[in-house]
Amino acid sequence: MKIPHKALVALVDGERFVLLRNDGQIFEPKLSKVEEPSLDPTNFSAGIRHQDKAGQMKGNTDLNELAHGAAAAEWLNQKAIAGEMDELVVVADPKTLGEMRRHYHSELEKRVVGEVDKALTHEPLDKIEQVLANA
Repeated sequence: MKIPHKALVALVDGERFVLLRNDGQIFEPKLSKVEEPSLDPTNFSAGIRHQDKAGQMKGNTDLNELAHGAAAAEWLNQKAIAGEMDELVVVADPKTLGEMRRHYHSELEKRVVGEVDKALTHEPLDKIEQVLANA
């Protein structure tokens, strides 16, 4: 995957959100940590979609995790609207990525240059770089 020089990389799962920057080249990412924002997950709108009987019986949907994904998307939306980012790659587990997409603002959508549906928030930077280079 192409990751532009100085592009931001958002690593997100249901509990953690880490923002990285590519200081390397387009096909050879070299990531550095920018920040780990503290989020206040208050958007539980995903609960409406998961109130069916089958979803309740299986119990495989954690609304707190989905709310965290929504909060990460809202944080990224604010940065995009304020013009504080140019290009962004989003890396999240499939469930979180799906929830985040529901909350993307049009300004954020313009800046997303790639998405990877993998849970990598607890992996070392060199492994994340390798996964992104091979994506």
